Amino acid sequence: MPAAQDVIVLRYHEIALKGRNRPFFVRRLVEHVARLCADLPVGPVARASARLLLPLRDPAAWPIARQRLGRVFGLANFTLAHEVRLAADAGESLTRVGDIVLAHLAGRHVPSFRVATKRSDKRFPLTSPEVNRVLGARIQAATAAPVDLNGAVLTVGLDILPGRAFVSLEKVRGAGGLPVGTSGRVLALLSGGIDSPVAAWRMMRRGCHVDFVHFHSVPFLDRTSQEKARELVRLLSAWELDADLFLVPFGEVQRQIVAAVQRPLRVVLYRRMMIRIAEVLARRHGAEALVTGESLGQVASQTLGNLAVIGAASGLPILQPLVGMDKGEIADEAGRIGTFETSIIPDRDCCQLFVPRHPATRADPAAVEEAEARFDVAALVAQAVARAERVEEHFPPRVAEGDAVEQGA
Repeated sequence: MPAAQDVIVLRYHEIALKGRNRPFFVRRLVEHVARLCADLPVGPVARASARLLLPLRDPAAWPIARQRLGRVFGLANFTLAHEVRLAADAGESLTRVGDIVLAHLAGRHVPSFRVATKRSDKRFPLTSPEVNRVLGARIQAATAAPVDLNGAVLTVGLDILPGRAFVSLEKVRGAGGLPVGTSGRVLALLSGGIDSPVAAWRMMRRGCHVDFVHFHSVPFLDRTSQEKARELVRLLSAWELDADLFLVPFGEVQRQIVAAVQRPLRVVLYRRMMIRIAEVLARRHGAEALVTGESLGQVASQTLGNLAVIGAASGLPILQPLVGMDKGEIADEAGRIGTFETSIIPDRDCCQLFVPRHPATRADPAAVEEAEARFDVAALVAQAVARAERVEEHFPPRVAEGDAVEQGA
């Protein structure tokens, strides 16, 4: 069997449509892949015709590389391939490719197969269908497996580039979307429930770098919601590598609202205060928008009327990627991205403190403004921001002496 180098071939799709801006998107994607795999036995990332090539020096590292690369936004799919140097003669080249395939299929039962060739080098003398027939005939002769062009159990992939080819036996679906950081920075309000982590993940997939703010009610309630928020950010940082979490004490804000305002409007006022505090943190740390996990009509505060009143408190855009999804759809997505099990852990967050039994479902803007005139909005916002804690999360985790936490973020 001829020597072959193991190479992870990463393919992007949406990036290819970016025209003159494509180099910017590809550069970000290369940086993400290189940093994600920096502690693995890999070579430098190379580029080749709408692909990235990542040499894998130890095949034993493929399972962990496969898992990590599956979380890279901007990739349509990727494969563990074997690089074969092509000969001057096309027949000899396909013999080399066939040797590689049969060596990996030795002793393996193949219920059905097909060959899928992509001939990027049009100078190669055989067309893709001709390559499929020649290579397929040899595989069938050696394995007696039937060819199934539509539902094959095994697909042998072959990419032909100038002077070399990449042969693979498995194609892994990528995360899709755009590389993180290509669409700017946003700040997501993280409640600890099912919805907000999914909303943040969806904005990451559209190329946003997402930081987080969590409102807690210590000392009125315990610290379980903070611990849960930190775990959710740890899970989500595996998709974007770096994330900041701002932990904001909100109990005193709620207490003053309760002392000044009748019950029905309190939830709307809580949300408006959260939006104001988040906006200050967002502007201070370079975010261009806020992200929330509202789903229209899911709870009392998420009616059209209330969403309009709450959104009016912000001078930044508020992005709501889940607004048209139902609870089941959101829960399914939380399961797919790995946050569901953490989100359903019971905790005591600020949403359970001083919450009226029957909140307003269509708050009147004039009544809201009149209610807010009864307490010092600016002072409460400034106080909450000054007491915020900033926690840094990185993936892979960095070795540190302790948690990176700053007061007065």
